[in-house]
Amino acid sequence: MSFFIHFIQQLIFGHRRVVVTVFALLTVLLAYFASQIKLDAAFTKNIPLEHPYMQTYLEHADDFGGANRVLISLCDQSGNIYQADFFEKLKQIHDQLFFIPGVNRSQVLSLFSPSVRFTEIVEQGFTGGPVIPANFINDDQGLQVVKRNVEKSGQVGRLVSGDYSCAMVTALLLDFDPNTQAPIDTIAFAEQLEKDIRSQFESDEHTVHIIGFAKMVGDVASGAKEVIVFFAIAIIITSVLVYLFCHSFRLMLLPVCCSVIAMIWKLGLLSLLGFGLDPMSILLPFLIFAIGVSHGVQMINAIGKKVAAGKSSFEAAKLSFEGLFLAGFIALLSDCIGFITILSIDIGVIQELAIAASIGVGVIILTNLVLLPVLVSYIRFSPKYFQKAEKSRSEVFWPYLIKLTQPAIAIIIVIVAVMLLIAGGWQAQKLKVGDLHAGAPALHESARYNQDTFLITDKFEIGVDVLSVIAQTQADACTDYQVMKNIDDFQWLLTQLPEVQASVSLTSVAKVITAGYNEGNLKWQVLPKNSATLAQSVSRVATSTGLLNTDCSAMPVILYLVDHKAETIEKVLNTVKSERARFESDNLTFKLALGPAGVMGATNEAVEAAQLPMMLYVYSAVFILCLLSFKSLRATVSVVLPLFIVSTLAQALMTFLQIGLTVYTLPVIALGVGIGVDYGIYILSTMTVKLKQGLSLNQAYLEALKERGSAVIFTGLTLAIGVSTWLFSALKFQVDMGVLLTFMFIVNMLAAVVVLPALCRIFWWKH
Repeated sequence: MSFFIHFIQQLIFGHRRVVVTVFALLTVLLAYFASQIKLDAAFTKNIPLEHPYMQTYLEHADDFGGANRVLISLCDQSGNIYQADFFEKLKQIHDQLFFIPGVNRSQVLSLFSPSVRFTEIVEQGFTGGPVIPANFINDDQGLQVVKRNVEKSGQVGRLVSGDYSCAMVTALLLDFDPNTQAPIDTIAFAEQLEKDIRSQFESDEHTVHIIGFAKMVGDVASGAKEVIVFFAIAIIITSVLVYLFCHSFRLMLLPVCCSVIAMIWKLGLLSLLGFGLDPMSILLPFLIFAIGVSHGVQMINAIGKKVAAGKSSFEAAKLSFEGLFLAGFIALLSDCIGFITILSIDIGVIQELAIAASIGVGVIILTNLVLLPVLVSYIRFSPKYFQKAEKSRSEVFWPYLIKLTQPAIAIIIVIVAVMLLIAGGWQAQKLKVGDLHAGAPALHESARYNQDTFLITDKFEIGVDVLSVIAQTQADACTDYQVMKNIDDFQWLLTQLPEVQASVSLTSVAKVITAGYNEGNLKWQVLPKNSATLAQSVSRVATSTGLLNTDCSAMPVILYLVDHKAETIEKVLNTVKSERARFESDNLTFKLALGPAGVMGATNEAVEAAQLPMMLYVYSAVFILCLLSFKSLRATVSVVLPLFIVSTLAQALMTFLQIGLTVYTLPVIALGVGIGVDYGIYILSTMTVKLKQGLSLNQAYLEALKERGSAVIFTGLTLAIGVSTWLFSALKFQVDMGVLLTFMFIVNMLAAVVVLPALCRIFWWKH
């Protein structure tokens, strides 16, 4: 290996101009492609398509609609919707939404939809028609007719709020534009909702409230644009800290520039491969920049020490390349493999995150381990800065840290670490999968989207938290009394759950119609046992209602949940799983699940199922790479065990801060492990070399601190300070990621300089 690295060093430094020219040309080319990258937030990327629930979802999406729905509520500040100007605006909103590209026009519903009808019982039998008749005149008399029709239609709580202060317009979105066949641009659609609906129709008298997946993604994307500001702040902070570390403007500029180049390469390669930037992965460029700076500082630190010892910058760069390439390569490869393990999660947005992170780390191997030392070799600088800085660090910090390898202190540290592991593990068991708060978890509670969600949930019985259970049976089963009776009993059982706000199915509607055929007598609000009578009742329910398919072989039981918290969805799903066997038969099965809450349930289960395998993959990869690198089980355990302790404590912190395990937070654990392993590898790689040379453990640790310690401590603090700026983000998920990454960066660094040497004392007791 040493011969191979020496050969690579001669090849690179013997052709420095070629190396710099190739990097410059590639950077210009990839910068062009990076400028072409666009935000991409397709609905299907956010769901686990291979999950059984989603297989049911895809199977029945054409019949009963998907989960990508938008809800628009127009509210009158006076508390009474039956006014001419209100209905004029409601009609305009309905028409405006109808013609926005990406809307499934057959699924646009409001009081102005011809399919929204009322039925009443009169002496002659049934009568009815559209809630808003064709000859509607928007005056007091016409509005009184509409008011009476609304009462008869059963739309109070659905398209009209219970207090008559708001009315709803809903629509289902398509995945592809039927004209161009191009995927619907979710973010552009959300911007159009703001421009064409909210901006036009909101006033002092009327307020507009919009919720749905597309609108939520649009608001997240809008908040994600602030990442540019945070990125600029991070570059400034990092640059200042690097300057304080190396006391040279030119040396400060090089690792920062190389890290920016890595970020440009990553974006350019993603664009070349056809990927876009999801609002979630838009945070990755900063992480790539931070990782690049951390490894760049290691290289600058090593070169500076050799310059301080009297070497020329060219010689120092060559020696530092040889000394750091293997450790840096193993550390970055561990990062890369750690990110690749996230591919095990069957959710498109997370898999794209894994690919993007892996590409970014792979690029850093070239920019910060190859390009950086080549560029430094051209610079001439005085060694006095490094001599002064190293002397001050050695005199202040290292004597105290050396004491950590004393037997008594080492034993105490290991005992404390084990106690923290046990306490953290106990607390981490309480970690919940899914969203723990009402509203969109990616946004703060005070965000406009969440305020709109709370209003719609409060005013209406329906919202976006809908879960549908599909009753699958044989054709024409809606005339089979026993099948319908089982569906009705199952619906009744689910409706008793406190997590279910309301429910509807073909059976519940058929019972109301049956009572209608019998003068509206509530005693007749039952399912008739006679097939002909049952057929008479269900024949009045159109397939456009979404309560049955064309041959009546599938009928959804639609549940409107009180919210989409993890425990709410889990309770309903578990009840369905445990109780459905009682109501199933040879020709009837209940399958999960449709609706936005069904998608969330599938996502939560996918995340929970992937958590343990992902962590096993991450630690297995890190363990194997460390074992191959150090060729020592003791050294490998010394690196991996502190990582495991920190990961456990991070999960305990999530429980304490009420942060759920979601598609946003699950990758953070793997990212933290991948980046955290760098600290231990850099320190222990030096220690093992010194131990093989015959130095005592104390002396080996001192030499490791002198060579790598200051860079490791600096890196941990720099990374933590950079991501801590995320605490001021408008995005809740970015705040959560910032908290967790700040914790993991700092504590992983502390574990590498405190717990690792204590473990080494235990494992190398006789040294």
